[in-house]
Formats: sequence, C-alpha cells, structure tokens
Amino acid sequence: MKARVLLLIAGLLATASAATGGCQSGGVGDPCTPEDEYLETFSGFAATEVNLESRSFQCETRVCLVNHFRGRVSCPLGQSAATAQTEGAKPETDAGEACRIPGSKTPVTVAVQPQCRTRTADRAVYCSCRCAGPDGAKDDGGQYCDCPDGYSCQEFKDFNVGEFVGSGQLQLRGSYCVKNDTQYIPGSCSQGQDVSQASDPCRAGDAECGGVTANP
Repeated sequence: MKARVLLLIAGLLATASAATGGCQSGGVGDPCTPEDEYLETFSGFAATEVNLESRSFQCETRVCLVNHFRGRVSCPLGQSAATAQTEGAKPETDAGEACRIPGSKTPVTVAVQPQCRTRTADRAVYCSCRCAGPDGAKDDGGQYCDCPDGYSCQEFKDFNVGEFVGSGQLQLRGSYCVKNDTQYIPGSCSQGQDVSQASDPCRAGDAECGGVTANP
C-alpha cells in the first residue's frame, strides 16, 4: 500500500495541535474535501493509496483521511480528457458537465476517474483522528482520541516517511479512526466498478451521489 501525507500551510492553532500530536474525537466522520481538489490540474486520488491531510481546517480534528479512494470527492462521475479540454475552454459561466474546483465554476483541466461505487466519498473520505501510535501503543506519551461508535482504530503502516515535512513527522505514524465495514479489498475498484455503471447509477445533477453533489 502506497501512502502519502499532505502537510499544508496552516495557522498557529493547527501548528500547535500537530506539535503536541493530540487531537479531539469530535467531528470524526464529518465530510471533508482534500486541499488537492482546489488545484485545476489534480486528476484525483488512487484506490491503492491512503492519504492523510494533517492540517485540515475543515475538520475539528485537523485530520482529513482519504482511505483507498479513487477520483475526486467533488466530482463523483469524473471526466474524460476530451471533456476536460472542451469544457475547460468554456467561460466559467458555461462550464457544462466538467469537473469543477469545489465551490466555483472553474473547470478541472485534466481527466478524472469516476469514484468507485464500493468506496464513494462518504465511505472513504472524512474527518478522522489519531487513536493510537505505532503498533497500537497508547502509553508512549502521545495524545490519542477514542473512536466513536461505528468506527474502529486501524493502523496504517506504510506511510512514505520521505514525504513528511517538519518535526512532527513521526507523530503522524500509527492508527486512525476508520468507519466500520469499509475495509479496502485490493482489486475491488477495477474496471466496471465506477458509480456511472452501478445498477442505480449516479447522474450529473443528483443531489446525492457518493455523498456530495455531482456538479456543485
């Protein structure tokens, strides 16, 4: 499993929280949109990866977990390279069905894979918190949260240490609260398993499609 951790520029409050390694369990499970999705050239996440945004202002816990998720939270149906090229050339007021930067009409300029129907955003991308250190340790001086009902404390061992930044890098290793019954099965997001090919497929404009609006 390949994983990378996105450490973003944050204010003093988030920096202090990361420095202590502590977090609060309030807000675990709240939806979050990773900061990468505010880039026009971001093509989306891969189902083989676990990504951890450790200074998210969208989460009370400051942790936005992207757990084996494919595509973009903000664009459940994805888009082809042709759509990106065609729609991206249109004015912002006429962006059509292109993937867009969250909260705007600015089109994403690259191809984006659709979400996997078994791991839509509501099941794989949400606010979490660090519930234990490496190997499940809770007596190493770190500050850990207790997972709420419906969540289990799951360890992620394969973080790419080379992509950590700053003195708090080791304090991010360990376990995080993960929704029950959402374990990733390798190969489960293969060809033909996207939301547009489900028996009750998502459609552009649906109010609920993978837990978010298809084209806000």
